[in-house]
Amino acid sequence: MITVSEYFEGAVKSLGYQSPEGKSTIGVIESGEYEFGTSMHETMLIIEGELEAKLPGNNNWEIFRKGEAFEIDANQSFKVRTSSQTSYLCKYK
Repeated sequence: MITVSEYFEGAVKSLGYQSPEGKSTIGVIESGEYEFGTSMHETMLIIEGELEAKLPGNNNWEIFRKGEAFEIDANQSFKVRTSSQTSYLCKYK
């Protein structure tokens, strides 16, 4: 079953699904800055656009562009910001 999630008053939307590899979501982030928390290990792949992420244990923003990914362990929080709509694929373990 496909699930629909909406965050930050509709500024971030995602479709969740179960693939042979496990739980995944595909989503779009509107321009802005957002903070997320994780309950599982996440790998976030940028499909289109780019965003900056401030990952756990790092005080600096890192830029991630189309085709690049980053990982966040379970029970962590991280921030992202973007100046234009950016799409992503998030895989959970």
